[in-house]
Amino acid sequence: MGEHPAMHEESSDRDEHARTSLVAFVPRGLLGGALMGLANLVPGISGGTMLLAAGVYPSFIRAIADLTTLRLAWRPFVVLGTIAGAALSAIALLAGPTRALVISERPLMYSFFIGLTLGGLPLVWRLARPATPSVWIGAAAAFAAMVAMSLNGAGGSGREASTGLLFVAGLAGASAMILPGISGGYLLLLLGQYESILAAIDGLKEGVLGPAGLDPARIAEALHVVIPVGIGVVLGVVGVSNALRWLLERHPKPTLGALLGLLVGAVVGLYPFQEPVRPTPGFVLHGRVLEPAELAVLEPEDWPLERYRPAPSELAGATGAAIAGLLLTFAVSRLGREDETTSTGLSG
Repeated sequence: MGEHPAMHEESSDRDEHARTSLVAFVPRGLLGGALMGLANLVPGISGGTMLLAAGVYPSFIRAIADLTTLRLAWRPFVVLGTIAGAALSAIALLAGPTRALVISERPLMYSFFIGLTLGGLPLVWRLARPATPSVWIGAAAAFAAMVAMSLNGAGGSGREASTGLLFVAGLAGASAMILPGISGGYLLLLLGQYESILAAIDGLKEGVLGPAGLDPARIAEALHVVIPVGIGVVLGVVGVSNALRWLLERHPKPTLGALLGLLVGAVVGLYPFQEPVRPTPGFVLHGRVLEPAELAVLEPEDWPLERYRPAPSELAGATGAAIAGLLLTFAVSRLGREDETTSTGLSG
């Protein structure tokens, strides 16, 4: 017996709506992915926050969970391809310049990233409303965890790293990368692998695209770092995305409260007015007291940081940078105003 024409019409309408929704998603996915890639190059900035601000975070988590549980369809491939492609392009192109700017223009860069991070709060708050006690408990616990991590301090570049440590760095960095409020770059700093991983990414790009053509030796040196980190990244993304989807579906209020706490707490580690100070004898790096000869050749990015009182002009510039970051996140979030921002977006 044939199907009723109305059923065909309804199915056609659903397909057309899905296609239209996906077409509208692509520009937001590209922008969110690019911001995610940039964010994960910078200690203290959360890539997940940028995806939340762009309104594509629920789609991102759902797509990873669908593919890794073999619920295959065309939409997850488009979603992940759009976001991951933009993120990887941003990382490959901007690893070197971002590293240099973070070192040379810390007050402006960190103020800008404070604005970007705080700009994600309204969207998460909309997801968490109406606030219940479990929301506030989750927020308080996550905020305390982020403050504790910030006060623990960050390491430097890490001169030597085993394959196992690089794998752990990739695993931890990726796990943090997709959680709003937790910075993958910040955890890499804590593990002492931030500079070495960015240098390897930049080295791989130069080995492939350098003016002298392919440089096999430089490529091999970079891959010694990139491969174990990459394996850790894949496993971290798969594990955390599935766990987060499960939590958001079964315990949405405390989970969203925790995301709020992570966002606010992430700002604690981003105080912009700090400068590197040459270490004195007895300085400890990565759990080891450095010898005088080692202190003499220690690079400035590995020096301890001390807070200072900014000049009025510097304070004005930092304020402007923070406002610019805030406005950028607000502008991106306006692109993300769709039905999924009124719920966790993870059901179905």
